Amino acid sequence: VAGKKVAIMGGGPTGIAAAYFCGRAGIETTIFERENCLGGVPRHVIPSFRIANEAIEKDIALMEKYGVEVKCGAPAPSVDELKKQGYTHILLAVGAWKPGKLDIAGDVAGAIQWMKGVKAGNIGVAGNIAVIGGGNVAMDVCRTAIRLGAKDTYIIYRRSQAEMPADAEEVAEAMEEGVQFRFLSAPAEIIGENGKVKALKVEIMELGEPDASGRRRPIEKKGSEFTMDVDTVIMSLGTSPNPLIRSTTPGLETNKHGCIVTEGDEGKTSREGVYAGGDAVTGAATVIKAMGAGKAAAKAIDEYIQNK
Repeated sequence: VAGKKVAIMGGGPTGIAAAYFCGRAGIETTIFERENCLGGVPRHVIPSFRIANEAIEKDIALMEKYGVEVKCGAPAPSVDELKKQGYTHILLAVGAWKPGKLDIAGDVAGAIQWMKGVKAGNIGVAGNIAVIGGGNVAMDVCRTAIRLGAKDTYIIYRRSQAEMPADAEEVAEAMEEGVQFRFLSAPAEIIGENGKVKALKVEIMELGEPDASGRRRPIEKKGSEFTMDVDTVIMSLGTSPNPLIRSTTPGLETNKHGCIVTEGDEGKTSREGVYAGGDAVTGAATVIKAMGAGKAAAKAIDEYIQNK
């Protein structure tokens, strides 16, 4: 489409899908990706026994067939800078890589960062591993640790199995592979020695009245603390978008969790000509949902260009 250029910030599932559909519509499209290759969380975080790199490469090849330009290895310019460069429409597909916080003392690794390090070959696995959290990412961490030779692998979850956000199938597979679940348990302190993790102090919990999430609120059972011998503690308590995108994009509306606020399913943001989709909008979700958001944003951009 003459005179119309689309910039996509982020080369994960949302960005790849959006670029494919924009390219197919004949719109000049460029993806900016800070990593050295496209793929986002599926490439750099999700274990290969879940999503093979060959599947990711196939989608990238389909996208590139339509002439999409790819710029990897450096952060994208700001929205205002991209507009100065002639990009008429910009899609923020930056994902949600910032880990949730755990208010306990001691050395703890974030699940996304740990998985990324493992997949890049920079992190080894040895001894006992405790994973704090009960979502699908926590299941991936545990199952990866077992495959890499961890001795004992634990899930520490403060509610019961019925309240776990992970899919029942994921939990069942983790149990079958040998993950040990400590339900109604919450971390209290990480004990270290000589700069290394040595143990995890855990409190037994009881379920009280429902909280804002609708699930019964876990309450500490006094005098119930015990310690577990562990060598690594990994936190899997959700993620949020990098606040840098908000601070460098004046006028961009975000919610209390730092996610970008959009209008309906089309991905329109509070900034004219700026769209957003995927985990940057929803928080951590599924790959297929992120791809759907990219397709919806591309369709909205194409319709705007055609109609205006």
